[in-house]
Amino acid sequence: MKRKLLSIMTVSVLLFTACSDKEGDGDGVDNGEPVELTELLGSITSKNAVVKGSSINLVGATIVREGATLTIPGGTTITANDKGAYLLIERGAKIIAKGTAAKPIKFTAGDKKSGAWGGLIINGKAPLSRATEASPSNFETEINTNIFYGGNDVNDNSGELDYITIEYSGANISDDKEHNGLTLNGVGKGTKISNIYIKDGADDGIEFFGGSVDVTNLLVVNSEDDMFDFTQGYTGTLKNAYGIWETAFKTNEKDPRGIEADGNHDGTLPDAVHQSNFKIEGMTIVHKSTTAGVEGTMVDIVKIRRGATANITNLLIDIGTTSLFSDIIDFTDDAGKGNAASKIEYTFNPETLYSDAKVKAEGATITKNDAQTGATTSAFAWTGYSFN
Repeated sequence: MKRKLLSIMTVSVLLFTACSDKEGDGDGVDNGEPVELTELLGSITSKNAVVKGSSINLVGATIVREGATLTIPGGTTITANDKGAYLLIERGAKIIAKGTAAKPIKFTAGDKKSGAWGGLIINGKAPLSRATEASPSNFETEINTNIFYGGNDVNDNSGELDYITIEYSGANISDDKEHNGLTLNGVGKGTKISNIYIKDGADDGIEFFGGSVDVTNLLVVNSEDDMFDFTQGYTGTLKNAYGIWETAFKTNEKDPRGIEADGNHDGTLPDAVHQSNFKIEGMTIVHKSTTAGVEGTMVDIVKIRRGATANITNLLIDIGTTSLFSDIIDFTDDAGKGNAASKIEYTFNPETLYSDAKVKAEGATITKNDAQTGATTSAFAWTGYSFN
């Protein structure tokens, strides 16, 4: 697992700042009056910033600052026009992006290919793995030395995402600095996230860095690295998730996985408190690619390591006719194995490619049977994606 960091960027010119006070009164007080945004760039500081228009541009790095709220109406399309563009929600800020099945919200890019922009990042105040209970639950990002995530509020609320498409994101800055489609840093359980479609991203589809937020109805298509990534003490629940690499999918990543889970940050705190201990209820992982992986293989379909505890029920793994994988489920790792308290119940197709040697449980309870049906795909009808 690489730490998914954004490029360091100083915004010296703000083409639009959702600024501090009610227009025209000049008293420097934000009275919560709506501030309409016709493009996104720089700092948003208003308590009530609202995107205006059905289609606007994400011009560059945009940060919703602590205390501010950004509202994106259903049916809005936000188009990134620069590889360095991203939208970040600071700790103590909120995003309210509530689409509907008929009017979803789309984040896209002018350049219709993976890695065209930096994705959506939410920072919250929920706990992370740390050395001791007394240690601060903060982690400094390299977006800016003054931007942190994590805290002690399990129920922290960063807003709401519903019926959201995120495509062509995951800009690759260097070997260890990359963006995801949706990055959730210390996001609390008070945040509502549901009905998310992430496609054609250059890195992970979604990554949870600590936090406790639950996510329901998540579809990830052709993520170039991991579909679903958990680390740094994540303790929430992911319900009804479907990830697929299609037949023509290919990637320059060395180790794309369906699930990758670390208990703490990159295995550097093996004795940390608040190790990742998460649930997955209903997931399908489909691997059809004949070229996945720069070395010609997907390393593992499910990788649980470095102190992580995974409780996974109703997991369906379907690899079609491809043999491009190493292990089905693997709890081993040089930086520490996965927690033996983990429980996974799964179905594997096709049976002809199954091997007991490809399941490395390291004491975890792993049950293979044919009763697992995986995700309910009807929940994703609004995306228009064909599961045939």
